[in-house]
Amino acid sequence: MFDKCDVVYVERFLLNDLIIWKNKKDRLPLIMKGARQVGKTWLLQEFGRTAFHDICYVNFENAPGLQEMFDGELSPQRIIDLLGALHGKRIKPQETLLIFDEVQEIPRALTALKYFAEIAPEYAVCCAGSLLGVALHSGTSFPVGKVDFLTLQPLTFEEFLLANSEDLLIEFVRNSGIHALPRAITEKLTEYLKQYLVIGGMPGVVSSWITTRDYSMVQRRQQSILESYENDFSKHAPRNVVPKLRYLWNSIPSQLAKENKKFVYGLVTRGARAREYEEAMLWLLDSGLLRKVGRITKPGVPLKAYEDLKSFKLYHLDVGLLRVMSELSPDAILYGMKLFEEFKGALTEQFVLSELVGMNFICGIYYWTSEATAEIDFVFADNKDMYPVEVKARENLRSRSLKVYRERYGPKLAVRTSLSNLHHDDGLLNIPLFALFNLENYLRSCGYLESRLG
Repeated sequence: MFDKCDVVYVERFLLNDLIIWKNKKDRLPLIMKGARQVGKTWLLQEFGRTAFHDICYVNFENAPGLQEMFDGELSPQRIIDLLGALHGKRIKPQETLLIFDEVQEIPRALTALKYFAEIAPEYAVCCAGSLLGVALHSGTSFPVGKVDFLTLQPLTFEEFLLANSEDLLIEFVRNSGIHALPRAITEKLTEYLKQYLVIGGMPGVVSSWITTRDYSMVQRRQQSILESYENDFSKHAPRNVVPKLRYLWNSIPSQLAKENKKFVYGLVTRGARAREYEEAMLWLLDSGLLRKVGRITKPGVPLKAYEDLKSFKLYHLDVGLLRVMSELSPDAILYGMKLFEEFKGALTEQFVLSELVGMNFICGIYYWTSEATAEIDFVFADNKDMYPVEVKARENLRSRSLKVYRERYGPKLAVRTSLSNLHHDDGLLNIPLFALFNLENYLRSCGYLESRLG
């Protein structure tokens, strides 16, 4: 019941947000969101190890006998006393981190968070698990307004570099300003980028790579994760939804392989319609396995107000898993085979989206099209300005779409990310794909973000 997870240490930036949560005066119980196997359990245990005197870790999946604890009155003190007896140590306010893992197995444990927030806020309580599983249990009261949330994503490219002990490489990029990077640095980062497109950011996969340096082991670990996701469909979803989940899930590579990556229901199954697959799509989005990027009709403030609800793209959780689902071999990326060139645009867009999602200063991410004559891959907003992002897989920088967008809307700054070196001129900032993690610093160096950061 009180077990540990065994993962090679990789630094996760969300640990800083957990420290901030711990020190909040109005701290509420925390729910750690995120897809399975992104490292939620490991991160919470690492948080407990580094920020608390003790951890009381409870895996509800391995302890069905704890169901009785939540069947009656949801008294925080009664729960604390029982867990302390099982843990063998007194659970102390501010000193012990309570971790409820696989919380979906006993949904009333989620309901109990309300009473911890109202009656016993001095106890630090964190939960992790599949919220899809929780949604299935009717009659369970979710503690709306009584919990804090954090979302853990797969490792970003910068976290991947840290896992490979490239702290100084990151530091060099961050301290270089708006200047072209030396060739030796760009070549090294390009090789790491290729590795990341193969491996992705799932912690278990990255750990496998760090310990073995064996792409066949990486591939097996990725396939195991994908199989576990499909097994979760049968475990958590209503029986009539499971086939639709599988069809939709397996259509993602072909959806993203199109030149126009707008999601088309007809590619899921012949003659498929939106109303047939909306429930399945919501399940995959809520589980964190897919990311939805909506189309905007124009870049107005706020972007959400200009969203076309009928047009959107669906991206994968992780670029490495997308590569495996696409049956694209590591060699195709590492050695530049033609197959990679044909699908590379999809992997590159997937990579860029994953990087943008992990940036705290970004408020919303969409895409823009104009009467099917021009398309901007992503448009994101901070708290004030909007920035178009054109994604280029290679060094070819010609972009008719970005020209159309700039002429029509006159953005203060447009961003293009490619394999070309860093360059800023005439309101256009070209950022190498491998340096996109430094986007916030680049924008600040160009005179933006002061309204929020200054």
